[in-house]
Amino acid sequence: MIDGIVEYLAFGMLGVGAVFAVIGGIGVLKFPDFYTRLHAASVTDTMGAWLILGGLMCLAGWTLVSAKLAMILFFLFMTGPTATHALAKTAWYAGVKPLTTDPPEESEGAPPSKP
Repeated sequence: MIDGIVEYLAFGMLGVGAVFAVIGGIGVLKFPDFYTRLHAASVTDTMGAWLILGGLMCLAGWTLVSAKLAMILFFLFMTGPTATHALAKTAWYAGVKPLTTDPPEESEGAPPSKP
């Protein structure tokens, strides 16, 4: 009985983690500037990785595999946000400014408007 509940929990975590990863990929393609793309990639990647590795740990049980997955989870927890912060800070110092207004709407087939 408990094994079935744990399996449903694990598959739910794997599914939600996969959805987070897909949403992050769509956000990277759709958002207009560097900082929003970085935010989409980092938040959804971290949460997706946590959920996927948590689901795999539930499926593995209390084994050496779970310990290794926990170490990978800790490594991702420490490096993901740190790398994102370093990228954002470097972009800021390099002069990449965040988009503070709405990007211009361009109709299909029309030449781009000049600001």
